[in-house]
Amino acid sequence: MKRRTLDILFSIGGLGLAVLLLIVGLVLSANANFANDYVRDQLSEQNIRFTPAANLSAEEKKADCLVENAGKLMTSGKQAECYANEYIGLHLKSIAGGETYASLGTPERELQAKVTAARQANDPALPELEKQLAQVQGQRETVFKGETLRGLLLTSYGFSEFGVKAQQGALAMYLGAGLLFLLSVAGFVHAARTPATATFAAAEKVRV
Repeated sequence: MKRRTLDILFSIGGLGLAVLLLIVGLVLSANANFANDYVRDQLSEQNIRFTPAANLSAEEKKADCLVENAGKLMTSGKQAECYANEYIGLHLKSIAGGETYASLGTPERELQAKVTAARQANDPALPELEKQLAQVQGQRETVFKGETLRGLLLTSYGFSEFGVKAQQGALAMYLGAGLLFLLSVAGFVHAARTPATATFAAAEKVRV
């Protein structure tokens, strides 16, 4: 086979791969932009604003991201992660001794049974039991709201991370496409400089 023909074939193949990588990169970029725009729009609609620096508690100030974002409107996945873990997570630990919505179900059911029994027996301890039940139910409702919001914010953060990974993948595709394009151009240049009668086998003999 002629060396020029081989160079041209490899160069054309390289250009084809470069175009393919470019297309994949564009698709990944589009997905990354969609993820970033979607997260930003959804979070902005919630109008969640970080606590101003002057109002942060001593515990809250230990979280660097709460200090950095103090007073800012939440618009990014990283901000959502910070708010979910460092702000909501911190306050959830102070409710009911760190109990969760699920774990508070057991004491709630136990108190409900005691209240029912006390009513049937006209137990004088009924008011106190009802007070305890109302307290546990209030704690459980608060924890449920906090856990729900925290979960939604972490979901937004996770979705934004897909966008970050897609953008990184797009960058890799662009670099690969650029490299293949340069190699293909070099192949065409080499083919133009190679004598039309030169063969691949002859070129190998010359190297030896």
